[in-house]
Amino acid sequence: MTELDRRTLLRGLGGLAVIGAGSSLLSACGTPERKQDAAKCVSKDLSASEKQLVISNWPEYLDEGNKNTLADFEKATGIKVDYTADVNDNDEFFAKVQNQLGSCTTTKRDMFMLTDWMAAKMIQAGWIQKLDAAKVPNLHANLISGLENVPWDPKREYSAPWTSGLTGIAYNKTKTKEVKSFDELVTRQDLKGRISLLQEMNDTMGLMLLSEGADPSDFTDAEWQTAMDKLQKAVDDGQIRSFTGNDYIQDLAAGNVVACEAWSGDIAAAEDENLVFVTPEEGLMIWSDNMLVPNKADHKGNAEEWINFYYEPEVAAKLAAYIWYICPVEGAKEAMEKVDPSLVDNELIFPTDETLSVSHPFMALEGEKDREYRGAYADVIGG
Repeated sequence: MTELDRRTLLRGLGGLAVIGAGSSLLSACGTPERKQDAAKCVSKDLSASEKQLVISNWPEYLDEGNKNTLADFEKATGIKVDYTADVNDNDEFFAKVQNQLGSCTTTKRDMFMLTDWMAAKMIQAGWIQKLDAAKVPNLHANLISGLENVPWDPKREYSAPWTSGLTGIAYNKTKTKEVKSFDELVTRQDLKGRISLLQEMNDTMGLMLLSEGADPSDFTDAEWQTAMDKLQKAVDDGQIRSFTGNDYIQDLAAGNVVACEAWSGDIAAAEDENLVFVTPEEGLMIWSDNMLVPNKADHKGNAEEWINFYYEPEVAAKLAAYIWYICPVEGAKEAMEKVDPSLVDNELIFPTDETLSVSHPFMALEGEKDREYRGAYADVIGG
């Protein structure tokens, strides 16, 4: 396997699948016969007698080495972890588990990490167990304020962010002058044919909605259509060179595109001083990959111990120093002083309150509305 970061695999492998195959897969998720009633799909927790935990996560999403946080967790708790990096794409993983979750049978996993929109789908379908707040006190004490009240899980009763990222703008300062807003990106004449946007609908349409003065976390059909019309015009005018997955980094560095829509962690990990990440004047999109405990998990209590452990600031700092995405844990910045002082002021890992205040989640979409929007978006970017 090549050395790709987790977001590379999510976006690069999954981009077109989200747009194409994703619609058919998610339609199954939304059908009434596949929804579960938590009161009827009861899970028996064997944590007290079985000190084990089975986790699926994205590649390159856990620190490595002899003294990594997984080893620390096993030592501290006595729980043996079967950890597999087999989540290469949200839709692909959905396909692996949909039959089991839809029929209230075990996935043979105690936890998996999925991106906001997919986490929302599974929670809405009744496929995810509610966390015992008393067993995850660190989550509720230490979760950063910007991630506390997501529309699809406002009290964080079902999900815990593993890590987060921001979607904004990046430009190559050797190839073009600063790009300050998303509106500039999709309209400025000197950028015509030299920009790329992301295949991921929630990111691109979130920023498009912001550029039209709408709230991505709560918008109307009329606001959506206005934003779609603006995107269509940019496509028709030849403003956009391509819609991409993670491969925009190579194009941006090479000058094939001079500015683009970008994920914060990609620019941080590129470590190229010529690539600049910008907070658009309209604001940023924020997303998380979330820890979820599925129905019929055998070791829910052990999974809750894992969540509580990773919301210790010292543990969170150690993890963040490796993966270079936004750390969701309050106090981790101070703890980073001992882990890696050079990262304490890295705003792509520890955004300021000002940055978080202009960061927006995308509205949770259900059933037919989700399919309608994703179909319309696919039509525009595939044209």
